Amino acid sequence: MNADAHNASLIEIEHGAYGVPGVVRLTMNRPAAFNALSEALLDDLQKALTGIAQSDARVVVIAGAGRAFCAGHDLKEMRASPSLAYYQGLFARCTKLMMTIQRMPQPVIARVQGIATAAGCQLVAMCDLAVAADTARFAVSGVNLGLFCATPSVPLSRNLSRKAALEMLLTGDFIDAAEAKRQGLVNRTAPEDALDSELARLATSICAKPVEAVSAGKGLFYRQLEMGIEAAYQLAGQTMACNMMDESALEGVQAFIDKRPPDWKHQA
Repeated sequence: MNADAHNASLIEIEHGAYGVPGVVRLTMNRPAAFNALSEALLDDLQKALTGIAQSDARVVVIAGAGRAFCAGHDLKEMRASPSLAYYQGLFARCTKLMMTIQRMPQPVIARVQGIATAAGCQLVAMCDLAVAADTARFAVSGVNLGLFCATPSVPLSRNLSRKAALEMLLTGDFIDAAEAKRQGLVNRTAPEDALDSELARLATSICAKPVEAVSAGKGLFYRQLEMGIEAAYQLAGQTMACNMMDESALEGVQAFIDKRPPDWKHQA
């Protein structure tokens, strides 16, 4: 039995986070281990996100307790079970979690403080958006241990340019928050004491938009990225046509024509 198995949950769940209705904050709660992704923590994140995906939540924030966001996989736990089958199963579970983040209808925002390394950096890259403290640092440092960060390379190469991503992967070197923003790994940075205020502003802006447009838009965004341009335009056109038939879009366009604020329906 692993060291986390006795804990009821390694995730703290807060609804209405930052005083914004519809925002759910998940806080990874292994501060002494820098929120390393143990098997139990992976399972708790998976369970929480699967439940939220089926709820009326509007925005999800993933945070880490203590001095770090996430230090990646739990290496002690990994080293205790050195078999190919175990490692294949572990990385499959991690991949399932990452794809759950992308496939759920709600935008997911990473709240990053301290370090985000290896699978922790992967988690930041896989979130739809990220807000980081200006003191945060990022690395895919497995190569320093003889282990190329293969699974983190998947979202990292879809956030950064190829050369920037490969430099991080081949050197294992850290980049700071300012560089992470320049490279496209995070959207915004803020002093650590203003991090939650910045998150609240971003979440509030998203929650003010019609849920149909946000959820359809997120799904379309990721699907079209993996297509050729002609197929992407076909999917985008169909998505936009269907979106235009939503009551919220019809109201929004009419409000623009009438030069008045829209009266959104079906808001959480």
